[in-house]
Amino acid sequence: MNLPSFLQQAPPGVAVDLAPGRVAVVRLERRAGTAALAGYGVETLPPGAITGALGAPNMADVPLVAAAIGRAAAAAGVRPNRVCLVVPDSIARVSIVKFESLPARAADLHELIKWQVKKTTPFSMDEAVISHTPGAASAGGHEFIVTVARRDVVAQYEQACELAGAHAGVVDLSTFNVVNAVLAVGRPVAGDWLLVHAAATYVSLAVLRDGQLIFYRTRGEESEGSVADLVHQTTMFYEDRLQGRQFTRVLLAGGSTAAGAEQLRQELSARLALEVSAVDPFQAAPPADRSPMAPALADALAPSIGILIREGAAASSC
Repeated sequence: MNLPSFLQQAPPGVAVDLAPGRVAVVRLERRAGTAALAGYGVETLPPGAITGALGAPNMADVPLVAAAIGRAAAAAGVRPNRVCLVVPDSIARVSIVKFESLPARAADLHELIKWQVKKTTPFSMDEAVISHTPGAASAGGHEFIVTVARRDVVAQYEQACELAGAHAGVVDLSTFNVVNAVLAVGRPVAGDWLLVHAAATYVSLAVLRDGQLIFYRTRGEESEGSVADLVHQTTMFYEDRLQGRQFTRVLLAGGSTAAGAEQLRQELSARLALEVSAVDPFQAAPPADRSPMAPALADALAPSIGILIREGAAASSC
């Protein structure tokens, strides 16, 4: 439905990304239908300030994190009010579930999804927040991407924003929005491709087919095995279970801060027989002043850029 312009609510132009080790605040401007990076701030957090844990509170000192948000916002040149909030992948369980048929009522669908993911969720559904979105088209069925997190964990991230004067109207996972930053570049993304997101305390892998998520996995830093081993396992699953042939491209995010990043890139390239490229969110939202941006900033700002562009596109289509 198209509303008169004076009734439309502009999408947030600011995103807050809270991750183990750092806070990032990004401000985008939209000019003639395109996005530009208007300001950003990145603040380092002390070890353990954000744990990214799945089954326990993540912040021992919420005001400390809120203060870091305030400093990052000041560096970005903004006093945030309504924001998009990006949280670590590791605080949630993501599942791709499939049903042969769907109930007519939305409430019944929610209960069906809740029942389906209950057996793989390590905490009570009474403590959970659940979201779902339609997945890739599937012959003879319906796929959904389902995200489950503990309510009290998500509330801590929202509280940190509130203490900094910002209301989190949208909350989403980091890797989903790195994907959004890639898709926002504008060139058609055909075929199957792999994203390796090497964050500070976890690694997430996402496989997309013609722009639709068909595989997702997050592994914490406590797990055994190298990132290259995890990619190999994913590739085998992709070929055996997802009728995959070969990735058309492989992208690496977080590589600038990962230990042995160049060695990891070379090892992945050798194993997959493909060049591994770094995610560059500034193709989707170049700096307004056209200043050069370091690879570490690309990794820190990509999720925020991705969520802001997605929300802006969603608002413009209403």
